[in-house]
Amino acid sequence: MATKPTIARIWRGRTRRDVANSYETYLKAEGIPPLQRVALGVQLFREDREEETWFTTISYWPDIQAMTAFTKGDPIKVHHLDRDPEFLIELPERIEIHRILVDDQDLR
Repeated sequence: MATKPTIARIWRGRTRRDVANSYETYLKAEGIPPLQRVALGVQLFREDREEETWFTTISYWPDIQAMTAFTKGDPIKVHHLDRDPEFLIELPERIEIHRILVDDQDLR
């Protein structure tokens, strides 16, 4: 299996500000660990806006086949967590799949 990612899978969801901390805890406990077990890498971002909070998860994959095996089918289909309807303002309808064209992680 390749050790350098060629694909980034991006999910975005938003919550009300008053439940953002609880959703962050839930996402770290239930959403991130399965990705950590199989993806080459995972990042979770949080953006607090005035009335809502956006969460973005990016997972990195060696190829589409590996990502498809993880999702058990269509890699762009959203697989919601059990409590997502409780936390999210609306359930995201899609996942973004991006080919990685430049991967320079040598932070200065």
